[in-house]
Amino acid sequence: MTRWTGLLTVMALGASAMGCDDAKPPAKVTRAQVKRSGPATMEIIPTEGQLPYCMLFTMSEKGVMRQLTLTRENRSIRCDANRPVANTYFRVPVQEGKVRVYVVFSDERVLANSVARQLYDLRDREHVTAMDLRLPGRIFLETLEFTPEQTGGVADAGGAALDDEIRRAIVESTAN
Repeated sequence: MTRWTGLLTVMALGASAMGCDDAKPPAKVTRAQVKRSGPATMEIIPTEGQLPYCMLFTMSEKGVMRQLTLTRENRSIRCDANRPVANTYFRVPVQEGKVRVYVVFSDERVLANSVARQLYDLRDREHVTAMDLRLPGRIFLETLEFTPEQTGGVADAGGAALDDEIRRAIVESTAN
């Protein structure tokens, strides 16, 4: 009897080991994409088959967190597939550098305060998942990246990137 038990154990282990070699990791599902609409502006476009509500947050390299989809009720908004979220584009301040864009999809309208607090608490993590968020209902989280680009003209209050015309005007006005 022990021979049969041993033989069955060896066969079961051999079959499970063979199955592991053929297993492929699941393909990453892209739930939304970021589309550049200008040097420092972007649109977030949900893909087909997502949950009906969403909200957007950004976290910059400098640690500044922003809620992009702010409503009077401070809840998630309706997000249609293949259409920009809120039918608008969002500006990212150049001086804050590259941002991580968190797109939180849900099957019901979720309060943004709770999500904002949780994302802020998780700000030092490299990867945040929907499992990290304590929210009601079904939740999907997509993390995207966007890097705003500098254009001509005044870049910041310090005047680091004044263009030639503005410099000439300043020089002429102080010379008189």
